[in-house]
Amino acid sequence: MQNSVAVRVVIVLTRYFTRAIMTAKQIRVMVLNDMEKLDRTLFRLEQGYELQFRLGPTLQGKHVHVHTNYPAEGERFERHKFRALDWINPTGREDDSDKFCTLGLKISGSYQYYFGHGSEKSGGGYIVVDPVLRVGADNHVLPLDCISIQTYLSKCLGPLDEWLDRLRVTKETGYNMIHFTPLQTLGESRSCYSLADQLTLNPDFSPPGQTYTWTDVGNLLEKMKNEWNMLCITDVVYNHTAANSKWIKKHPECGYNLVNSPHLKPAWVLDRALWHITCAIADGKYEDRGLPALIQNHEHLHAIRGVLWQDVFPKIKLWEFFQIKVEPTVEQFRDLLQTKPERSKTEGKQQLKIIQDPQYRRFGNTVDMNSALETFVPHGNSPGAIEDCCNWLRRRLEEINGEQYHEIRHHQEQATNCIDGTVSYERIADHGPKLGPVTRKHPLVTRYFTFPFEDATLEQDLELMNQPEKSCHFLAHNGWVMGDDPLRNFAEPGSNVYIRRELICWGDSVKLRYGSGPEDCPYLWAHMQKYTEITAKHFVGVRLDNCHSTPLHVAEFMLDAARTLRPDLYVVAELFTGSEELDNVFVTRLGISSLIREAMSAGDSHEEGRLVYRYGGEPVGAFLQPSLRPLVPSIAHAMFLDVTHDNECPIQIRSVYDSLPSSAIVSMACCATGSTRGYDELVPHQISVVSEERFYSKWNPQAKPSSPEEVNLQSGIIAGKLALNRLHQELASKGFNQVFVDQVDEDIVAVTRHCPSTHQSVVAVCRTAFKNPKQHRYTNEVPSMCIPGKIEEVVLEARTVERQAGSYIKDERSINGMPGYTVEIKEHIQLKDSKVVRQAGVTSRGRSEYVQEIVFEQLTPGSVIAFRVSLDPKSQELVGVLRHHLIQFNPLYKAGSLTDPNIPDILKSPLTEIMSKMTLADMNVLLFRCDAEEKENVGGCYNIPGWKPLKYGGLQGLLSVMADIRPKNDLGHPFCDNLRQGDWMIDYVSSRLISHGGTLAEVGQWFQAMFAYLKHIPRYLIPCYFDAILVGAYTTALDVTFKQMSSFVQNGSSFVKLLALGSVQMCAVGRLPALPPLSPALSDVPYRVSEITKQKEQCCVSLAAGLPHFSSGIFRCWGRDTFIALRGLMLVTGRHLEARNIILAFAGTMRHGLIPNLLGEGVGARFNCRDAVWWWLQCIQDYCTMVPSGTDILQCPVSRMYPTDDSKPLTAGTVDQLLYEVIHEAMERHMQGIEFRERNAGPQIDCNMRDEGFNIVAKVNPDTGFVYGGNRFNCGTWMDKMGESEKARNKGIPATPRDGSAVEIVGLCKSALRWLVELHKQGLFPYNSVAIHKDGKQLSMSYEEWDRKIQQNFEKMFYVSHDPNDPNEKHPELVHKRGIYKDSYGASSPWCDYQLRPNFSIAMVVAPELFTVEHAWKALNIAEEKLLGPLGMKTLDPEDMVYCGVYDNSLDNDNYNLARGFNYHQGPEWLWPIGYFLRAKIHFAKKLGKDTYDETVYLVKNVLSRHYVHMERSSWKGLPELTNENGQYCSFSCETQAWSLATVLEVLHDL
Repeated sequence: MQNSVAVRVVIVLTRYFTRAIMTAKQIRVMVLNDMEKLDRTLFRLEQGYELQFRLGPTLQGKHVHVHTNYPAEGERFERHKFRALDWINPTGREDDSDKFCTLGLKISGSYQYYFGHGSEKSGGGYIVVDPVLRVGADNHVLPLDCISIQTYLSKCLGPLDEWLDRLRVTKETGYNMIHFTPLQTLGESRSCYSLADQLTLNPDFSPPGQTYTWTDVGNLLEKMKNEWNMLCITDVVYNHTAANSKWIKKHPECGYNLVNSPHLKPAWVLDRALWHITCAIADGKYEDRGLPALIQNHEHLHAIRGVLWQDVFPKIKLWEFFQIKVEPTVEQFRDLLQTKPERSKTEGKQQLKIIQDPQYRRFGNTVDMNSALETFVPHGNSPGAIEDCCNWLRRRLEEINGEQYHEIRHHQEQATNCIDGTVSYERIADHGPKLGPVTRKHPLVTRYFTFPFEDATLEQDLELMNQPEKSCHFLAHNGWVMGDDPLRNFAEPGSNVYIRRELICWGDSVKLRYGSGPEDCPYLWAHMQKYTEITAKHFVGVRLDNCHSTPLHVAEFMLDAARTLRPDLYVVAELFTGSEELDNVFVTRLGISSLIREAMSAGDSHEEGRLVYRYGGEPVGAFLQPSLRPLVPSIAHAMFLDVTHDNECPIQIRSVYDSLPSSAIVSMACCATGSTRGYDELVPHQISVVSEERFYSKWNPQAKPSSPEEVNLQSGIIAGKLALNRLHQELASKGFNQVFVDQVDEDIVAVTRHCPSTHQSVVAVCRTAFKNPKQHRYTNEVPSMCIPGKIEEVVLEARTVERQAGSYIKDERSINGMPGYTVEIKEHIQLKDSKVVRQAGVTSRGRSEYVQEIVFEQLTPGSVIAFRVSLDPKSQELVGVLRHHLIQFNPLYKAGSLTDPNIPDILKSPLTEIMSKMTLADMNVLLFRCDAEEKENVGGCYNIPGWKPLKYGGLQGLLSVMADIRPKNDLGHPFCDNLRQGDWMIDYVSSRLISHGGTLAEVGQWFQAMFAYLKHIPRYLIPCYFDAILVGAYTTALDVTFKQMSSFVQNGSSFVKLLALGSVQMCAVGRLPALPPLSPALSDVPYRVSEITKQKEQCCVSLAAGLPHFSSGIFRCWGRDTFIALRGLMLVTGRHLEARNIILAFAGTMRHGLIPNLLGEGVGARFNCRDAVWWWLQCIQDYCTMVPSGTDILQCPVSRMYPTDDSKPLTAGTVDQLLYEVIHEAMERHMQGIEFRERNAGPQIDCNMRDEGFNIVAKVNPDTGFVYGGNRFNCGTWMDKMGESEKARNKGIPATPRDGSAVEIVGLCKSALRWLVELHKQGLFPYNSVAIHKDGKQLSMSYEEWDRKIQQNFEKMFYVSHDPNDPNEKHPELVHKRGIYKDSYGASSPWCDYQLRPNFSIAMVVAPELFTVEHAWKALNIAEEKLLGPLGMKTLDPEDMVYCGVYDNSLDNDNYNLARGFNYHQGPEWLWPIGYFLRAKIHFAKKLGKDTYDETVYLVKNVLSRHYVHMERSSWKGLPELTNENGQYCSFSCETQAWSLATVLEVLHDL
């Protein structure tokens, strides 16, 4: 997956949990987020991978373009040539959740991408594609983790015709790659990295009479590649060239000199002065001042300070280069004052501007006279006034000169400290080189600049500074600066490194000056490009020397040239930035393949082990990751070296006995590893890249230990290193990519490498010897170890031992090691033959833990033993069989799989076949069910001790936790601990399903059979295989689920599918029926035998209002919630039959012309809401419209539980009516007028409601057609919060009574009327009017007339006009927002009508014909501005005096508006209205033209993307009931709510 990745959130796409995860192709997904710049984040990919770019929530809906410089097929790479990628939308429709553009990665290197919308770039970064290395005559692949590399100082190889004899040591020691220091002609210093000519081969390689060329080197490298399986890389040095390079003398513009870099003049002057001090000290001229040539103590250092401050600094006056000549400047100013009389004061705002002299001459700085004239303005034109003004300027200039003096003094203090530190290290410190007396050859400090002229006096030297033909040859040396910013060039203007003497200088090398591109220094760029091309032609890779100081744009250019010749260039570098983030800048921009990491940086064995764990591999027992997954930040691939050629000698730092165990620890790392020639031979000193001139020894199997010129397997630790290199390469090539590091005690490190397919391990136990055992007392008590599994063999046991071969004498001609030490080694032996292990007892920790306890006898300091460990035979067989059964989910399980001759019957069929018999109601049990639902079945969700219960009893409860654990391989999580400690969770999964019977029991038996294998394998493997089983079952269940849903869902996006799962989540059949029975005359009704009564009973699914609070018992089913959610969760998803049954079941409970609010199985129903019946009617209309032959439902029988208002509940089939009759009754009862008192009114049904609240009224205004009702003591719409606080005195008072005509009820009524009129015209509904009895007369009103009345009056009565004199406005004094629609009409508290709430958008969706387009659009825009939140809609205008956006139902205080959650619908942001708001926006945007529609689609997609993110992150996999203000989490909300899911899904359906 940035940047701030810092930690950025990457969406795990739902698609990852479908069968797409089973493809063999590796796909990584990068989610793009607006303004996310990831230049310093490393993303590593392999060739053959596909990279997909997808839109994050901040970009969905926008017209985003993604550009990359990765070349199109058949084109060559050009760094600055970008192309736009094409977007692919697999579903081609409703949202951007699956939209992506893709790159097939086939070429290694560093590639840049950026993205934006419009003309602005809004983010970007880099990807690095690893090279593929090939070796051998057959050109087989050498994986990067297989690399075992050894470094050679090329100058120590001798003539080219002797190389193979010396390089053979590397081959025979088991390495497969050689790193050569540069092979070019060296400079005078003979440093391996100071090159005199980058284009010519070092003449030292050619013996007398022979001239070898690069072709000869290439032939030798090719021979090694084909015959030895050996690859070679070499250094490229771009930063500097040798000071004696001939070409730099011809082209001094290629370095930093005093002509092209005059800012270095002061530093050069100081450098010359220090040279002359060197000469004076060397000549003894300062001895009388206590400063001899041989500097030995701090008194001498103090004397140097005195010389600097008394003799040097006062003489060279460096401050003058930064100062102004005061008097001439004042005179110039005076002339201007006299000639330019018109001046304006700037009132002190203008600052005097000083211009630095670009040539850095003494007193060369000048003043910007315009700024002077504006800053110093005389009080008049008299000579006195002008003189005063000149005096002000003079004083200011003298101040400025003083400031410059003090700044240079600070620089001189730092220079003094740096000189002091350098001299102290080089001449006094015990760990320094102790250079001896100051001489011209060993000056007091290294010179910072070249000086190719005869010595003269300092004064004469300084005169040369102003002679360009000579000063162009004063070139700055290169070096490094401790703690400097590696992205800053310390030789460029703005840096004071040279004048402050902060450079640790390489006096043999000149720093190269490239400028910003080839046009700035054509010769240098061309020269270095040729150098690069020579290197790339012959070597498979390069090591970037001094990479952190190489200008990035230079390295990019050169590596591009190299990759043109060798596309799979292997690039290695060592970085000393001190920051992983800064390292990444170099790694990402240069495409560095491996970063060198040093074992010598570890101060003890614990740190050394930590580095092994850090630099590669997954933990043992890691989860199998899906092949399609998010791209996550990487750490740079490591090349982990036991010693580099720059390190101090480990024998001196540690001990000779540590060489073998530390090397073993390094070899067990899951990355590239290596060493430097000399380490294995136990050379007891650093082999200096500067001063070493001896040759390496040659290979001779018969060599004697005392022979300095030859080595063999008995020399040093070569035999041990051979075994370790072989082991390292075997582990990498055979997939041992899991690592565990155990710090057994302070000196013993055990490293395990594990293969996840065969479950074989290699455990290396290494006893380090950082301290010499001859001087340090090591304990003889070595802890025993328990190794899980069966030890097949001891791969190797080795220790460093002394032998009689004479003591070490440094040879004059050959680089020789210590002859008195060798390795005692045995390979591939049985445990009983080991000398290191005393005994190995077999123990068992339970039925599946086969453990061998190892007791050591001779694990002495400097020893290594490696065991090959397999699972015990029974476990091995069971794992193999388990893997065989998992192949149906992922072909990767073929490796290590075995067939079972005694396969259980249930496993003979693929799981898909078993699950295909399941209904969606079965899927609810398999996947979901919250704790309350589970407890109905006398169970509950699984509770992890010491952690928390799972959200669901079904698979989603487990998968939600595993989705967090899996990507991080968080094997220490309590979930994984619980799996390892016992079978409780495993048994819970299978037994829970078996207890349900039917097909669910078959699936439970399938799990039980799979888990039977799982229970008998080592416990550390159980989490990963449990995950594999569950992921396979889960993805299969999703496939089966979606196949039973509508084509909209099947062909829909990941987001659509995720929302559609809400249907499975909410629709369930409980242990007790939640719905009243349907008519026995109705066909296709599901039945079962009751567990309790043992009688046949109906088992229709019911729709939960929300989880977990409204999921079971009488609080599961609510009329309003059911029918707001039914269209989205059941009709859109294709669950038509189940939707029909729910509609008819509720129809059977109709009483007083109303549908119950709380269903209570019909018997305990409460008829206290005015809106549920209208939502029910809307759903019947939607059913007729959306379902094939949907109008057939009108002829379905409805069993009336209450055929009259006062009848007792009747059994199903007693009184049946057709549905259309029940519909007509509901309409007629409203027109007649509904007025009754709830049955059992009082605290027994509602302990908070006042007596008046139990009086129910719902009528129709005959003039307007509007349905109205309610009173100020009850709340008959969805905003139904009843006050509960006696303390705040709101008990029994509804917060939002919404009596009168609620806007959404009027809209729903209009929708129903329009539909019934149309049905009647089609002959599908026999009634065209409603009959009423009034004053003893029978009257009637046609449906058409009723419909017309609402149409004529709605806009007049509900729209709040911009006209203050609108005659339709009854209460103009209450209007506080215009251009909106009222929330109600005719409320008992008139001001409530004028509150801005989101309910009008519901009417817009169901009855858009009521609204004028212009008014609707403006009202929606006001709602968007005032009410739209991140996930939901504010339920009240934030500008309303009673608004409060935070809902806390537990708070009980004296605040009337807040106590006991009184503000439930007075601000908190509810999710379901957002669906209607967005659908209304879409509807009216279509009428306003393409531009408006496109803008609206962007808004809709952008809003919905936040719901998608929420669902992905939610362990409930749902959308909440509500949030607090600005999308904040509300702990009192249902975590997943049916209507929230439904209305969002409906938006996608509309799109």
